[in-house]
Amino acid sequence: MMVWVTRGIVLGLLAFIILGPLANLVLWAAAEQWYFPHKLPLTYGTKFWEQVFKPRGDALVSLVTSVWIALATVAACLALAIPAGYALARLKLPWRTAILLAFLMPQAFPSLAVYINIARIFYDLRLNGTMTGVILVHTVHGLVFAVWITAAAFAAVERDLELAARNLGGSPLRTFFTVSLPLAAPGIMASAIFVFLESLDEFTGTFFVGVPDVITLPLLMFTASIAGNYQIAAITALVLLVPSVVFMLFIERFLKADVLSKVGA
Repeated sequence: MMVWVTRGIVLGLLAFIILGPLANLVLWAAAEQWYFPHKLPLTYGTKFWEQVFKPRGDALVSLVTSVWIALATVAACLALAIPAGYALARLKLPWRTAILLAFLMPQAFPSLAVYINIARIFYDLRLNGTMTGVILVHTVHGLVFAVWITAAAFAAVERDLELAARNLGGSPLRTFFTVSLPLAAPGIMASAIFVFLESLDEFTGTFFVGVPDVITLPLLMFTASIAGNYQIAAITALVLLVPSVVFMLFIERFLKADVLSKVGA
């Protein structure tokens, strides 16, 4: 009995830690009046939802901006990651491990210091406050996921299938497009989803490079929370949460064990 009670307490604490913040977001999103010392909202309604999603509201404009930046980031990352991933998976490159580690360098340093210096360089190049500058920052950040997962996806493709296509007269380019690329497509799709979600949620780089002309949904959420508009901040946070949950379910289907075993191999 004590074992079951202990398990119940542990599971209850885990559920509270995971679901507690989400429940708080839902309460703030539904609250119209809520202030200290009341434990729950005094009134509920959809006034703030209507304010966020009004036709000419800032939230819809920021959401469209975020989606466009994320899609452009995915396109740029895949354009670089597919040839790089195939080369890292199939060719005997010198310093292959060092090349893979180089893609982790943007994550090895505090992002604040990195983005401050990027903002200074972009100011000289007149890229501050532009969509192009924001997309470049997101692309550098997303290449970590794109290259590593894409390389693992190509490494999981059986070499014998490629050799069979070559023996039947297929050129290297035709073999790539008819055998290697289709078989690696699920892993590439998973990397694209990771990049999309990272770009959609990216705040620090967008703040230093894009403000004040490029305002994405995370920036709008930050501005609302700083101003004390917790309902609007909660609603935008829930809007950002939806694609994350949906796409993670797709990733669970695309990333199989054979692909995951090849990451970094």
